[in-house]
Amino acid sequence: MTASLLKRAGRRWLSLLCMALFLVGVPVGCQVLEHQERKLVFRIEPGTAGWYHGLPKTVRELELTPKTLKAGQNIHAWWWPAARADAPAILYLHGVRWNLTGQLFRIEQLHALGYSVLAIDYRGFGQSQGDLPSERSVYQDARIAWDKLLVLQPDARKRLIYGHSLGGAVAVDLAAELGQQAARNHTPVAARGLIIESSFTSLADAAAAIGNTSLPVRWLLSQKFDSIDKIDRIGMPLLVVHGLEDRYVPSRFSQQLFNAAQQPKQLLLIPGGTHNNSMSLAGNRYRQAINTLMQAKPPAKMAGGLPTAKPTG
Repeated sequence: MTASLLKRAGRRWLSLLCMALFLVGVPVGCQVLEHQERKLVFRIEPGTAGWYHGLPKTVRELELTPKTLKAGQNIHAWWWPAARADAPAILYLHGVRWNLTGQLFRIEQLHALGYSVLAIDYRGFGQSQGDLPSERSVYQDARIAWDKLLVLQPDARKRLIYGHSLGGAVAVDLAAELGQQAARNHTPVAARGLIIESSFTSLADAAAAIGNTSLPVRWLLSQKFDSIDKIDRIGMPLLVVHGLEDRYVPSRFSQQLFNAAQQPKQLLLIPGGTHNNSMSLAGNRYRQAINTLMQAKPPAKMAGGLPTAKPTG
C-alpha cells in the first residue's frame, strides 16, 4: 500500500525531499532526511484495523526471536495450518501502513484455498517490537520468517512466497536470494513459486507515478525496493497479479515485472480490481492460477530440481 501512503502524505513531500537532499550536504542532515523518508514510506497505523473482528481459533501466534535481533526485539507471526496436514504453505509478506490485523481478510482467502499460511509483522508493526523499519530491516525480517517456514513446512515442493504491494518487493528480494543461492550451489531452489500482487517495479517508480514528478527520484531515495532489477534471478515459477483499477500502484508496473521475469510465469490482470480486492474479485481464476504455479516446472537453468506438487484445489 506504499502508493496510498505517499498520496496521503501529500504529493509535495517528494519535491521537498529532493530539494532538501540537494541542499543538505552534511552527513547528519542526510541521516535526518533518511529517517524522515522512512517515516513517510512506513506510515504505520497503531492498534488494530477497524475491520478486524478477532483471530480464528486455529491460528497460532508465534514470537520469532533469533539471536540476530537486538534485545527487546521480536517478530510477531501468525501460523494458520490448513485442514490437510500435507498442504502447501505460504509465507505472507504484507505492505506498509496496516499490521497483520488489517491483512486477515486476504489471509483468510488464501487459507480457504487450502493453504497453510505463515504471516508476519515486520519489526515496528503491530506486536513486533523494533525500531522504525527500513528496506534492510524488512528484508532481514522476511529471511527470519523464511527460516521458520522451513521448519513448519520441510518440503520445498510445498513452499510459496506471497507479497502484497510493498510486500511484493520484499518477496522478490527473498526469492532472488533463494534463486541465486540455488544457482551457486547447483541445488534445487528452496521454494515452489512466488506470487506478487499489486506491487511495483521500484519504490522510486511508484513514488514518481503518484507524485506526478519528473524529478530524479531514483537517485535520491535511500529506500530502493528495486524489484525490476531482481525479478529475473528468482529461479522459480512466478505469478503476478494486479487489479486494472488500482488507483495507487498502476498495473503497468506488474506488466513490466512480468516482462522482465523468466519463464515459467503468469500475469493475471483483474478487470475492476483495485489495490486490495483482486484476490476476492478474481475468485476461481485466482485459484486456478496458483494451481498452475504449483504444477509448473522450475526454469531450465534450475532443471533437475523440484518434482511437481499436487494442487490444493
